[in-house]
Amino acid sequence: MKTSKYIDHTLLKPDATEKEILKLIEEAKTYDFASVCVNSSWVKLAHVQLQDSNVNVCVVVGFPLGACSIESKVYETKIAIVDGADEVDMVIAIGQLKSGNDKYVKEEIKKIVEASGDKLVKVIIETCLLSDEEKIRACVLAKEAGADYVKTSTGFSKGGAKAHDVKLMRETVGNSMGVKASGGIHTKEEMLDMIKNGASRIGASCGIELIK
Repeated sequence: MKTSKYIDHTLLKPDATEKEILKLIEEAKTYDFASVCVNSSWVKLAHVQLQDSNVNVCVVVGFPLGACSIESKVYETKIAIVDGADEVDMVIAIGQLKSGNDKYVKEEIKKIVEASGDKLVKVIIETCLLSDEEKIRACVLAKEAGADYVKTSTGFSKGGAKAHDVKLMRETVGNSMGVKASGGIHTKEEMLDMIKNGASRIGASCGIELIK
C-alpha cells in the first residue's frame, strides 16, 4: 500500500472555516489520502466534493470527550451516514471504562457499529487517559463489539499517539482489526515508527508533510 493511503487527512478544530475544509479536501484529492476526517457539520460538503474521487469521508462522533449519551452518539452516526460519511471514528465513554462499566462501553460500541451498517468504525480509546490494563480492556471490548479499528487518540486531550500504545493495541487485537495512530504525529519518521509498531492508519493534520 502506498504511503498516502495510510493517512486520514484531518481538520477538527472548532473554528475551522469552510474555506479551510475545502482546502483540506483538495489536498486529500491531490495526494490521494485514505480519507478526510472532519466534524459532522462538514460531512455533507465533504461528500459532495469527494464523490468522484477514491478519498473517503471520515466523521468523528461523540468528539472529543466521548462523555455524551449512547443515544446521542448513535443519532449523530446515523445523520452523518445519511450526509455521506464512509467511516465513523467514535470516542468511547472513557469515564465508564475507567469505572469498570465494561458492559456499557461494549454496548455503546455495538450500537454504533449497528447504526453504521457497512461503514468502517474506528474506536477512539484516548490512550493518554488510560493504564495499559484499561487500554487492553478497551481494545478487547471494541473487538467483541464488532468494530473495525481501534484508535489511540483524539488529539484534544493531554497526549497523542505513542509507539508503545500502538504496539500494545496491535498485540491485543491481532491482525483481525486495524489500528489507527492519531495525535501528535508530525514527521515522516514518527509515522513510519507507528507503522512499524502495528499502525495500519495514521490520523494527522499535516498529512502532506508526512509523505514528502
